[in-house]
Amino acid sequence: MRVPSTLKPPLKTKRLALRALTSADAPRVAELAGDWDIARMTARIPHPYGMHAAEDWMETIADDEFVRAIDLDGELIGLIGYSKTDDGSGEIGYWIGRPWWGRGYATEAGSALVRHCFRIARLPRLTCCHFVDNPASRRVIEKLGFKESGRCSAYSEARQCDVDTLRYEMKRPLTARLWGRAA
Repeated sequence: MRVPSTLKPPLKTKRLALRALTSADAPRVAELAGDWDIARMTARIPHPYGMHAAEDWMETIADDEFVRAIDLDGELIGLIGYSKTDDGSGEIGYWIGRPWWGRGYATEAGSALVRHCFRIARLPRLTCCHFVDNPASRRVIEKLGFKESGRCSAYSEARQCDVDTLRYEMKRPLTARLWGRAA
């Protein structure tokens, strides 16, 4: 199984570690992402979602994608990452397994990813989106500091249809630009 070439030290937060995926993560990714309530709120996860789908997806993670397992005390509880867009920006995405909803883990992991994107990857801008029927993601995205930039529709593999979607963006702050020059 192919694993990402960016096997750098994990990003650490107060409670979490954002680490590179390994082939051993496939069963856990399949278990958590196979939950209908996870899959239906994402664009790319089909339903049902099993072990072979998780392995296939992990093998096709592109070089311009930065995907990390969200670990809590050594246990994978979700995924987070970004992919570069044609204009050099990054589009972030994440999901947290249902047993860990409502505990601030998505916001904590998202904050670490945003810092990484601006300070280390030095991306000029980030975008993200959520389906309109996902108020929990809206709260996370707003806590991270993203500003709504429009409405569109996106195809959901799990739902097998287009879903109304809200888009957000965040420009690299001046402080991150200055910090990047000093590094």
